[in-house]
Amino acid sequence: MGIGMTKVLHVKIPVTDLQRSAAWYAQLMDLVLTREFIEDGELRGAALHSPEGGFSFALRLRGHCSSQPRLDGFDVAALHMGTRDALARLRERCALLGISCTQIQDRAANEAVVDVTDPDGTVLRFYWVADTGEPDSFTGIIFHGDAPPELTAEPRLQAPHIAGRRR
Repeated sequence: MGIGMTKVLHVKIPVTDLQRSAAWYAQLMDLVLTREFIEDGELRGAALHSPEGGFSFALRLRGHCSSQPRLDGFDVAALHMGTRDALARLRERCALLGISCTQIQDRAANEAVVDVTDPDGTVLRFYWVADTGEPDSFTGIIFHGDAPPELTAEPRLQAPHIAGRRR
């Protein structure tokens, strides 16, 4: 039995230019503006929602975040794509919009990612994982430079986990 949590409501990202970032996120992912946050007469944040995916991104002016976080090069969210072809269409959309993204990176036989960098350098990871019909299980992923990752069924952390797949 869990604690009653049903989903992630939103991911909040610090930005330097709210208008630019709101437009960028809306264009890239077909998001719609659902909220604006005005404090002391100044527009300092916004929420954008995905009707397709049922998730939201909240944006907050970095200068009004308690620590003014910089997330350059850090992937703050992994967004699931329905098919590997959807990753290819995402790359085409990025090209049309002049948005920086990586090539499709195959991680395993049934997994691939595309990283997209927002105007402030924060990375969004678009992730495709094929539905193999296997139940969810623990998988450790070990990276070795540019080589394909190694998969392991043995966790290193002492935390509750589900049994690993045999590879």
